[in-house]
Amino acid sequence: MCGIVGIVSTTNVNQTIYDALTVLQHRGQDAAGIVTFQDERFFLRKDNGLVRDVFHTRHMRRLVGNVGIGHVRYPTAGSSSSAEAQPFYVNSPYGITLAHNGNLTNADDLSRDLFRTDLRHINTNSDSEVLLNVFAHELQKQGKLNPTKDEIFAAVRSVHQRCRGAYAVIAMITGYGIVGFRDPKGIRPVCYGVRKTEAGEEFMIASESVALSAAGFTLVRDIAPGEAVYIETDGTLYTEQCAEDPHLIPCIFEHVYFARPDSIIDKVSVYKARLRMGETLAEKVLRERPNHDIDVVMPIPDTSRTSAMQMAHRLGVKFREGFIKNRYIGRTFIMPGQTLRKKSVRQKLNPIGLEFRGKNVMLVDDSIVRGTTCKEIVQMARDAGARKVYFASAAPPVRYPNVYGIDMPAASELIAHDRSIEEIQTLIGADWLLYQDLEDLIASVSDVNPDIEGWECSVFDGNYVTGDIDKAYLQRLEEQRSDDNQSKNNAGQDMDNGIIDLYNDED
Repeated sequence: MCGIVGIVSTTNVNQTIYDALTVLQHRGQDAAGIVTFQDERFFLRKDNGLVRDVFHTRHMRRLVGNVGIGHVRYPTAGSSSSAEAQPFYVNSPYGITLAHNGNLTNADDLSRDLFRTDLRHINTNSDSEVLLNVFAHELQKQGKLNPTKDEIFAAVRSVHQRCRGAYAVIAMITGYGIVGFRDPKGIRPVCYGVRKTEAGEEFMIASESVALSAAGFTLVRDIAPGEAVYIETDGTLYTEQCAEDPHLIPCIFEHVYFARPDSIIDKVSVYKARLRMGETLAEKVLRERPNHDIDVVMPIPDTSRTSAMQMAHRLGVKFREGFIKNRYIGRTFIMPGQTLRKKSVRQKLNPIGLEFRGKNVMLVDDSIVRGTTCKEIVQMARDAGARKVYFASAAPPVRYPNVYGIDMPAASELIAHDRSIEEIQTLIGADWLLYQDLEDLIASVSDVNPDIEGWECSVFDGNYVTGDIDKAYLQRLEEQRSDDNQSKNNAGQDMDNGIIDLYNDED
């Protein structure tokens, strides 16, 4: 999962993009990058690390220009090398940079076609570089010295015809503007907004609406599935539907875990959706154990707090913050490597013994993926003196890998894969384990936007909405995503962890 942003402004955009990326930092902590444009030149800075660590004053001073794009990344199936930090760049045609959130399910086939037919070389293992070269090739085929919106939209149409999977994209074309587009299923989120100034209208495209509001932009709307938005450097905006058969089937896991609660995605409030998840969890408790003995409900900070609060309210029991979070430790779900994830749990959370001692505690988390985190947390609650430890997941059991840009591990590493809830309960050491029902989860996010035709729920039900995923594909994914293989990849990529600066001579 990644965060993307692009701005066409009347003044320098470097600070606004930086601020937007810090707001989107929850979507990726592995790498960050910004590229701007001025006087027929790109100015690029990208490296591994958090936004605050990648960009220093000397870098910001060199990121000049009124047009730019930015990206925060976490690694999917592959290494965390800075060679795969985004945005990516190609010099032909025109000079194009691109930032991408999602995953192409046919990236290997496209890579071969790009080399054999399009005569383009791919320099990394990233599907984002593949997507950039597909877009660049299709734009070059238009054969225009000065591309108009018609040529740009035609190139996006060709991208939709060639690429499969999930993608939200922002690309900057030298001297012309930025274009944002979304896959025909609308799996990954992207929206755009406007800010009015005395010098004219300024536009921002971003993964989540919170990036717009934080920078003073007003949300216009989400980019529709298959649609492209093109903003020229003078602020003129064009939109066009570029897919033949678009359907809005967004990723439901955005609302469970990834998105910030203050975001609006496809007209659905993430905060309200999580409130309803807590409500339906409480209803399930009352159905299964009407005479429950829960003394207190506690969230596993931070994503589950909204659901836990509403669950406690509905059950009529106390809501307490039982764990204090060290906010300088990253999100364990998106950390590469099982050893690092396990080590970080106790560094990240510290229990307040007073809230646990002698009580029957219901812990609430947004989801359970590998089970490593919740097993450690259950034991921490027992060590803090809890009499009984119950555990509730605001999401159903995660039984299948994700192929659309979320680094869900190999199926064999998912604690719920081929296991019953009773078996999972034993493995994590809880006295009672409660999962959200998929029907209730869907109901929690489906009551405000009639344009949503369905939800991408593959991690829960194994139904991959693009229709191109088979057992052979999942087997290859398993080999790529195993922790052992990722460790080998990362060890071999240490030499790449350098600093990347285009057109700059110093760090």
